[in-house]
Amino acid sequence: MLTTRLPLQVEPYRLAANAERIEGYIPLDSMPRLEEEVGEQQGACEVRLDFGIDAQGRRFIDGWLKADVDLACRRCLEPMPVTVESRFQLGIVTSDVVAAELPNTYEPVVVENEQLNLLAVLEDELILSLPQVVYHDEAECSVSRDQLTSGTASEGSDTPAASPFDVLRKLKDKR
Repeated sequence: MLTTRLPLQVEPYRLAANAERIEGYIPLDSMPRLEEEVGEQQGACEVRLDFGIDAQGRRFIDGWLKADVDLACRRCLEPMPVTVESRFQLGIVTSDVVAAELPNTYEPVVVENEQLNLLAVLEDELILSLPQVVYHDEAECSVSRDQLTSGTASEGSDTPAASPFDVLRKLKDKR
């Protein structure tokens, strides 16, 4: 595990001009929106960010992150460990107008006053990388498949169901 703590603010234009790499970690408990989404977390998010300038002169961040988080199993609601890993490419822009001109390979990140809030960007990427639904393997889950059924299938009746349009038909016939 890396022992270098990432800075919370960086100067991305300077880092891109020098083609620098930043590696380190950010504690998961410093991410309040992640906590709102999936609950309190322990551990850290490993991060590697390569800053550069592409052939068209656009400044970018080529990033990777990895974190072990505990998410609630959708069957039993017990926490289960999940490894979340993401690769992303961010285009560094000064406004939404410039962001609209970026190619699809880049996600825009707007930088104001030459400073980028790295914690917010990485928290966004981690939240976007979370799986929508997670389940324990059936053998490991405290809730079995039999417990998930809501009972026996109801038997169909021989009489046809009343049409919801019968009321309209009766009103029309009264005219």
